[in-house]
Amino acid sequence: MASDTLTPEVEAAVKAAKDRLDAHTYEIVQWHFHESTGCPFWLEKKKEFNFDPLTEVKGYDDLKKFPLFEDEWLRGGPVRRWVPAQYQDKPIYVFETGGTTGIPKSRIAIDDFRTDYSNFSETLPEKYFPKGANWLMLGPSGPRRLRLAVEHLAQVRGGICFCIDLDPRWVIKLIKKGQMDQLEAYKQHCIDQAITVLTAGHDVKCMFGTPKLIESLCLGLEEKGTTLAEAGITGIFSGGTEFTPQWTRYCIEELFGGGPEESGIYMTPTYGNTLMGLACSKPVTAEDGYKISYYAPQPRAVTEVVSFDDPNELVGFGETGRVKLTTLTKEFFVPGFLERDEGEREMPYLTYPWDGVSGVRPFHGFASSTTVGVY
Repeated sequence: MASDTLTPEVEAAVKAAKDRLDAHTYEIVQWHFHESTGCPFWLEKKKEFNFDPLTEVKGYDDLKKFPLFEDEWLRGGPVRRWVPAQYQDKPIYVFETGGTTGIPKSRIAIDDFRTDYSNFSETLPEKYFPKGANWLMLGPSGPRRLRLAVEHLAQVRGGICFCIDLDPRWVIKLIKKGQMDQLEAYKQHCIDQAITVLTAGHDVKCMFGTPKLIESLCLGLEEKGTTLAEAGITGIFSGGTEFTPQWTRYCIEELFGGGPEESGIYMTPTYGNTLMGLACSKPVTAEDGYKISYYAPQPRAVTEVVSFDDPNELVGFGETGRVKLTTLTKEFFVPGFLERDEGEREMPYLTYPWDGVSGVRPFHGFASSTTVGVY
């Protein structure tokens, strides 16, 4: 690591975080591969390995012994094969991701989404995300983790969450069929639901939205002669691959009318998915060119930026590579999953003393065939 560019304080934090990650990795691997605690999938898959995870995985770097995680393993059932032995009697959620064509990927969940969003709650500035405020969830509904997660976020902060109906798979079908008039009508249907909530006297101050939907909401309110700030919104948490410095600048300067001090609206981007949870962003500022850098919630999940040619080799800081994800919770173990995204490797800093990733965008290897939809 380029230690000459890190302060001694950050260096010490990096080492402490690495030690914590090694200890956590050992604990999670022991859990998922021991007969008394493991899930049927990993206990069966272990027979194919040429190593013993219980004795040969001592720390994070040893996870390279595993083959890359294949998302096909998550398509189809029985979904209970992913439930660890000690959780078989717990209430189980199933969340879907993908599935625009064929069978979607499914993952089980018990409390991971609550833990992830309770932790995320601690990062939100109370000035703009006041405790007790109500929330609007302007994003996918149905079998998606995000809906329940945002609802939990509102509840853990003492508020009530208002949700809309939104089926992203229908959006993607319309795009693929080229039915852009239908797409526009469906988007308007979603925005109408959101405006109804915001203008119904429910005292909604915070919201989740994807970039495209935030933009449409702002324009929809403008048509009605009002603004997001006048509708009472002060804090926005957003996510999606459409989050670029260009869009962020446009959103803050044009749609909101300036930064938080000027407009009264604070927006924080996040990078997350059903497998990992939620990566927070370094504060986004005009001085930094609206650059967006994400940091995974270690040690529960790790993101690395790896070589396009060798998924076990990190690229240098500032260099471009593919995003590799590892999830390490007692509910779910995903060693080395190559994401559909690429980006640049970012330096650790004191708040998040581990690698980050910036410039996240669809992986160029199949970017042209990826339909992004509402994101």
